[in-house]
Amino acid sequence: MADGDIDALAFGVVRLCAGAVMLAALVIMRDRRLTFGGSGRSVGVVSLLVYIFGFSLAYESLDAGLGALILFGLVQITMFAGALIAGERPSARRWAGALVAFGGLVWLLWPGHSAAPSLSHAMLMAIAGVAWGIYSLNGRGTSDALGATAANFCISAAIAGSGAALAVLLFGGIDFASASLFGVAMAILAGAVTSGIGYSLWYTVLPHLRGSTAAVTQLTVPVIAIAGGAVLLSETVSSRLIVAALLVLGGVLMAVTSRR
Repeated sequence: MADGDIDALAFGVVRLCAGAVMLAALVIMRDRRLTFGGSGRSVGVVSLLVYIFGFSLAYESLDAGLGALILFGLVQITMFAGALIAGERPSARRWAGALVAFGGLVWLLWPGHSAAPSLSHAMLMAIAGVAWGIYSLNGRGTSDALGATAANFCISAAIAGSGAALAVLLFGGIDFASASLFGVAMAILAGAVTSGIGYSLWYTVLPHLRGSTAAVTQLTVPVIAIAGGAVLLSETVSSRLIVAALLVLGGVLMAVTSRR
């Protein structure tokens, strides 16, 4: 998206549609039918749409690692809040680990430092983070991870596809025509594999994790994204970013391990 291979909104639409096709095929092979109802479906669909498009628009400007740090910092806050509201009482060790990990993000993003991002794009990523946190909390109650993820993606893809067609017809606002083959291929890969299959795995794991544990473990994603951005996108890795990543990993380790 940063290099103009595909428009951010087009990326989001193609990503959702690719995920929907992949997941629908898997569910039909398993059950020979698709089910779109179920508890929490509207919450899952709305939060997925907000996440996908907030994420895509934010990454027009943000580096991979920095965007992931903002995203999962807000995911952690949202999921911790949800766990507390649901009656979970994290241990002092888990609280300390979460605070250390989140402190690393705050330190990195504090205004006045060169790493501070565009405010508007950071806000879009923050909104996406809240939406992903809600999506994850919603998934903890599902008994069929693959079926629930497929339903969320299919309904979201139908809404996004209809909205895209209307936007192109009325405003010409989504630029599908100038997308390169590489851009479309990356959107399909992001939708079919890393979103469709990846989110099904996430929904499978969620019921077996405490909400606070799930929140903290997701903070490893920014560290992976920083490494990927450096290796694949030639993004600069400053000493400040490295220290922040170490704080995040250290906090996660503290939160998910016992004293033993």
